[in-house]
Amino acid sequence: MIRYWIRKLLSIIPIIIGVNLITFVLFFMVNTPNDMARHQLGEKHVTQEAIDVWKHEHGYDLPLLRNPKETGFKQYTNTLFVKQNLSLLRFDFGQSDQGRSIGQAIATRMWPSLALAIPSLLIGLAVNITLALCLTLFHHSWFDRFGTTICVSLMSISSLFYIIFGQYVFAKLLKWAPLSGYESGWQAWRFLLLPIAIAVLSGIGSGVRWYRSLFLEEISKDYVRTARAKGISDWRILSRHVLPNAFIPILTGIVVLIPMLFMGSLIMESFFGIPGLGSYTIDAIAQQDFAIVRSMVYLGTLTYIVGLLLTDFSYALADPRVRLAGGKD
Repeated sequence: MIRYWIRKLLSIIPIIIGVNLITFVLFFMVNTPNDMARHQLGEKHVTQEAIDVWKHEHGYDLPLLRNPKETGFKQYTNTLFVKQNLSLLRFDFGQSDQGRSIGQAIATRMWPSLALAIPSLLIGLAVNITLALCLTLFHHSWFDRFGTTICVSLMSISSLFYIIFGQYVFAKLLKWAPLSGYESGWQAWRFLLLPIAIAVLSGIGSGVRWYRSLFLEEISKDYVRTARAKGISDWRILSRHVLPNAFIPILTGIVVLIPMLFMGSLIMESFFGIPGLGSYTIDAIAQQDFAIVRSMVYLGTLTYIVGLLLTDFSYALADPRVRLAGGKD
């Protein structure tokens, strides 16, 4: 089992290197440091000397992948690719192309993103699983057909509609919540209540249908028929047997959402003016600040990999067969 987890941890290294290499090629081959310097300094009347000074100040003056001025192994280590990746591995994100500390901005903005994402995830899971269990309990009834129709209707509506409709009705007309903005501390709930409600509502359609399909697959198995033959109630079967056995695919769905806990919701934060990592990334893309975008891509990759590892660990806890398989490897 220990060797199984060691191999899992070691497998992270080539994945991170590969993602960083692809990201590096996309950023620096398509948009060279000279292009970034011209964009930041202004497209017109920019001298080569000013471009060289900007590149030196921001650490873009080294060759990309090979340094012909060096000899031996340093030709491939004293390059922009190696320097940038070593900094990211140390979580030293440096400065943005506009001269601001990226690490400080991340440390400040991660808390509003977590304050929005964690309640949205937990409440959404509770609501979706509960509604899916209710539809499964009344399978083939009018309640199940009506609920499934509502879920399909909710899935057909764009998430932008929920945001715009929620802001107009509940913030502008009824004034139950602020239209946008954010305050730290205990006052934050006033600004987070409406975005969380919209996030939960917009995910009900797809979430309930997916969990319902998992539960329907489980109730067709032999152990459910055996439990019914013993006289166990349907609700007890669903809550005590079907739900735990469907927990592994549920974990698989949750891991996809883990990066959002840290990275934040790009659209939601931008519309509601929440100073989280999502809006930080959107602003960086709009300003073509590639230092910030590259750092956020790296963090997104890292959080997703950590989520996969946590899922594997949760599998081992939830299913003894995974522990036994891992111990045999």
